Amino acid sequence: MKKILKTTLGSAAIAIASLAISGIATSAAQAGELNVVSWGGAYTASQMKAYHKPYTSKTGTKINSIDYSGGLAEMRAQTEANNVTWDVVDVVISDAITGCDEGMFRPIDIDKEMAKAPDGTPASKDFLDGTLQSECFVPLIIYSTVFAYRSDAWSGKKPTSINDVFDLKKFPGKRALQKSPVNNLEWALLADGVPLAKIYDVLDTDEGKDRAFAKLDTIKENVIWWTEGAIPPQLLADKEAVFGTGYNGRWFSAIAEEKQPFSMLWSGQVLDIDGYVVSAKSKNLDEAMKFLKFATDTQRLADQAKYISYGPARKSSGPMVSKHAELGIDMAPHMPTAYADQGFLTNFKWWADNADEMKERFAAWLLQ
Repeated sequence: MKKILKTTLGSAAIAIASLAISGIATSAAQAGELNVVSWGGAYTASQMKAYHKPYTSKTGTKINSIDYSGGLAEMRAQTEANNVTWDVVDVVISDAITGCDEGMFRPIDIDKEMAKAPDGTPASKDFLDGTLQSECFVPLIIYSTVFAYRSDAWSGKKPTSINDVFDLKKFPGKRALQKSPVNNLEWALLADGVPLAKIYDVLDTDEGKDRAFAKLDTIKENVIWWTEGAIPPQLLADKEAVFGTGYNGRWFSAIAEEKQPFSMLWSGQVLDIDGYVVSAKSKNLDEAMKFLKFATDTQRLADQAKYISYGPARKSSGPMVSKHAELGIDMAPHMPTAYADQGFLTNFKWWADNADEMKERFAAWLLQ
């Protein structure tokens, strides 16, 4: 796991929206309140149970939970207008790095300002190796984008690897893929026989790029393209697709909570890191930092794993992962970190250098 997590990380989130939960407006937080921004759905629900409610009980501070769809546009707009209303924001690592470089997020002294492990280990040594990619970023969870499939779609045979996603003869049916070159190009190369460790070496060549698109060509007519994370589980539930890519937490929710006849295919999972940043111009900076220290301690990260299948980013939290708070099932086997050797981490530096070219080529390819 340590070896894998040392790989450069990141994936850019797209589409911006800021919607308030339960009618809460995004006006500047008053004294005794914090505006905490995250991704919504089951993920935000897990944070509210593990972080927000315990913090409010402890301090009396009200947490206004706000949904968004990622990206930095709203944060930039607030910063440029000198009217920052978001205090703490859940971001992917690539946005944390960019926002920190642009001065939107407050630098954090991880050992002085964040909680030690229960045994006294400094925070910088307790967070999983490779997760502290920005001085403004405190990791929360390890998640993955992974394939799932309808377990009743084919009689007598089940997919076992990423190769099966590209085998229309053996496993016929529609595939639900995100409308983006990110991950899809990597999966195509994996299915074409490229080893996990060599994906970006191959993709960095013109021949490798051609090879990835050629492999995608083999299933293109059987793909339904999605842009919102809630769509692939619904497509499988409606039997419009037999395979789908999505965030492992959403698949867990569909399987364990909604009892959908889906199974996970951990082969080729794309691991990533998610965490908190604090707005540099927050009007509640002191309170935001207190919340950050509380929310990212060992107990809180372990507690979140009781509600959703994302691996805690602290080493000391791992052994504390227990059963689902409501379902009573052991959560450890549902963590993407348990199958890290079957997946890889997005190479953020490669995509930073090649994203524009690949997005343009992907858009043109879709029209062919």
